[in-house]
Amino acid sequence: MSWIKIPMKFPGTCIVCNDKIEVNEIGLWSKGSGVKHEKCAQTNELKCIVCGSSAGCSQCEFQDICDIPNVSQLCICKKCGDETNAFDSYQKSSKKKFSILNS
Repeated sequence: MSWIKIPMKFPGTCIVCNDKIEVNEIGLWSKGSGVKHEKCAQTNELKCIVCGSSAGCSQCEFQDICDIPNVSQLCICKKCGDETNAFDSYQKSSKKKFSILNS
């Protein structure tokens, strides 16, 4: 996946932090993926979709093959993943953060 640096012609929403990217602000765009802030492309640690704390990238079993700037922002930390209702919590948090999933 290739990210292209562009000045935004329309407002957008960053796929990493879910904040607005304003018109004329520089964003990174990839066909089929969306846009993200330049600063968000520098992310070295993902956040847990459920609790918002660090997802624990340095201890993740997929650390060696994970390309953090290009992976989904839907990771879950070990603590939340070990909960008995982890999948339900994950689904609720994902739907809350990405309302388009409620369709």
